[in-house]
Amino acid sequence: MDQLWGLLQRAQQWSPGPSQTIYKRVEGPDLGHREEEEEDREEEAELPIQFCPMELKGPEPLRSAPIPWAAAGRKAAPYLILITLLIFTGAFLLGYVTFRGSCQACGDSVLMVSEDVNSELGLSSGQGTLYWSDLQAMFLRFLGEGHLEDTIRVTTLRERVAGSTMMATLVKDILDMFSSQKLDHVWTDTHYVGLQFPDLAHPNTLHWVDAAGSAQEQLPLEDPEVYCPYSATGNATGKLVYAHYGRREDLQELRAKGVEPAGSLLLVRAGITSFAQKVAVAQDFGVQGVLIYPDPADFSQDPHKPGLPSYRAVYGHVHLGTGDPYTPGFPSFNQTQFPPIESSGLPSIPAQPISANVAVRLLRKLKGPVAPQEWKGHLSGSPYRLGPGPALRLVVNNHRASTPISNIFACIEGFAEPDHYVVIGAQRDAWGPGAAKSAVGTAILLELVQTFSSMVSKGFRPRRSLLFISWDGGDFGNVGSMEWLEGYLSVLHLKAVTYVSLDNSVLGDGKFHAKTSPLLINLIENILKQVDSPNHSGQTLYEQVVLTNPSWDAEVIRPLPTDSSAYSFTAFAGVPAVEFSFTEDDRVYPFLHTKEDTYENLHKMLRGRLPAVAQAVAQLAGLLLIRLSHDHLLPLDFGRYGDVVLRHISNLNEFSGDLKARGLTLQWVYSARGDYIRAAEKLRKEIYSSEQSDERLMRMYNVRIMRVEFYLLSQYVSPADSPFRHIFLGQGDHTLGALLDHLRMLRSNASKAVSPGSASGLAFQESRFRRQLALLTWTLQGAANALSGDVWNIDNNF
Repeated sequence: MDQLWGLLQRAQQWSPGPSQTIYKRVEGPDLGHREEEEEDREEEAELPIQFCPMELKGPEPLRSAPIPWAAAGRKAAPYLILITLLIFTGAFLLGYVTFRGSCQACGDSVLMVSEDVNSELGLSSGQGTLYWSDLQAMFLRFLGEGHLEDTIRVTTLRERVAGSTMMATLVKDILDMFSSQKLDHVWTDTHYVGLQFPDLAHPNTLHWVDAAGSAQEQLPLEDPEVYCPYSATGNATGKLVYAHYGRREDLQELRAKGVEPAGSLLLVRAGITSFAQKVAVAQDFGVQGVLIYPDPADFSQDPHKPGLPSYRAVYGHVHLGTGDPYTPGFPSFNQTQFPPIESSGLPSIPAQPISANVAVRLLRKLKGPVAPQEWKGHLSGSPYRLGPGPALRLVVNNHRASTPISNIFACIEGFAEPDHYVVIGAQRDAWGPGAAKSAVGTAILLELVQTFSSMVSKGFRPRRSLLFISWDGGDFGNVGSMEWLEGYLSVLHLKAVTYVSLDNSVLGDGKFHAKTSPLLINLIENILKQVDSPNHSGQTLYEQVVLTNPSWDAEVIRPLPTDSSAYSFTAFAGVPAVEFSFTEDDRVYPFLHTKEDTYENLHKMLRGRLPAVAQAVAQLAGLLLIRLSHDHLLPLDFGRYGDVVLRHISNLNEFSGDLKARGLTLQWVYSARGDYIRAAEKLRKEIYSSEQSDERLMRMYNVRIMRVEFYLLSQYVSPADSPFRHIFLGQGDHTLGALLDHLRMLRSNASKAVSPGSASGLAFQESRFRRQLALLTWTLQGAANALSGDVWNIDNNF
């Protein structure tokens, strides 16, 4: 009987009718009884925050005197009661099965919050139920009261170089603003990091050199304050060679055309790859030094838009990594605690940015073959030959300084899962005015803090904690964010749900891109449908994206770039992350990392639409935070990585014949992928058949879901030796990309000999292949096992 009453209670909770039964708290000795009242769903009735425990019992036996007709019907009564119960039970079970069937048919939508799912409030709140539409309207109302444009303008006027006196003033101002809001915690973390700055007393120089090695005419560095942080210091002399963007394939093309890059001074264009990648590749090919210039061909040719002056150079660090390169793998709270080691990503050759004007003078001196047509830029009067040309000498005198940097934090604690953090951050520092680089992101971050603070004052309380962070040291390779991750990695991989980056979010208004972990793609698509387009009235941002990109998933969704703070969260800490960007028709914003990155130029580039685009980013980020912090079940698509593996398997299959001829197979990867898919589907079915009101069960599911990204960090390599352990996004021999590169050697070895000294000179090695396959397979298998839950639930077909 108790079980039947329990089923009745659950049926009442599932009832989809227009009214619902609300069990209200009854104080005093009658706590075990219930008080029922029927209320219309449309009325704003106050839901209890927490149901009181209650016990429902069957009917007590009658103790009064028998009724006159009772004796006559005594024999028939048990049969009537039994028939009634059987009819009622059959009807109830039929209704239950019907409802469960309809719920199973919901598919993936069960994992997503619908428009009428309520958001529970904090225990101290006296407000009524807040539904998703209520939260959305509240957020947009408070966000509309902000002053994003004014904040962007004022921020660009303040000096924000990491470690500067003016930066310390800005830190105090932001702390004061955070402290004035309705927040639970506000604090800072200070790190002492090694940064590199130009030596103003001994500036970097560039000279022509004669045959005897003597310095001749000096070439003017028109932007002498522009430099490459973490460049090697000293002299570099060599004949000049032009190498397009300085990619590995570009230098291989040089060799194929008879131009040897080893021993040369390399001239490359800014763009496509980072400065650090250009210098690292050049170093692998034996280059002595690197000069990097901005070519007009890489920027918008619209005469109605401002362009980068030809005398400007572009700033960029050359550390192939993130964080403080002088304490790799360790947080820089106090450098004296750690041995004097350096990151392997620090270059051993010098690098220097130069302007387009200087690049023209260099290109005119080049001899040798004419560059391929796609290598030719838009520098007027330049033949774009490959070289070699006359010898040059580059002298770099940058110096290292121990510098304090401060990250600023603000937190709104969640009421149900306070130990799970939804994190959003933006870079605060800038080498120059930094309007697009950091002022926009900082302004949006401050606006979101104010908006959510206002929502809290009106009764909103997230289920999970919201953590807002202003990063320092971003222009030196996301130093502030990486040091924080290194300092708290053991905590964050267990507690950080997602990271949302606001960096580089407004670089135009023509195209939209989301650089993200696969776990967030479905949620981003859902949010895009609820944000108005800043360019097309009456359209959502999703409609704008689909209009210009019919295959939006392939064209709009991109992998996280290595120079983003979001990259380290995923590839190093195993936390799913996203970074949004509005760009200008796939053209690079010309002023990024230059002194021309001012509010005025950004405003002109967007034709006065800066406030609208920044507001769209704020809406997108804010609604994403609400969903991630408010939903009972985390809206992360944990099955998505099965599709990711499937896409990569097609590339692996290309080499199955070559491997079979050597007695090797890729079957292990296929089996691990199958186990992951089965584990994801099993978890999905468990969630469908469970009760969302069961807080303990939901928390167990959420823990398994939020750690999927962490499961994909290889546990078989050292974080100190291979900090980016993610098998899909990371760097190292344990990754899928490294395995594919190694497999391609099967074809290159068979078709042609590899050039001596090339970075790709290693032949295919069976022992290395087996190790790579084991690292990849067992990491993926471990992710499948962890997703399955407890060890007795693991069902491998390995």
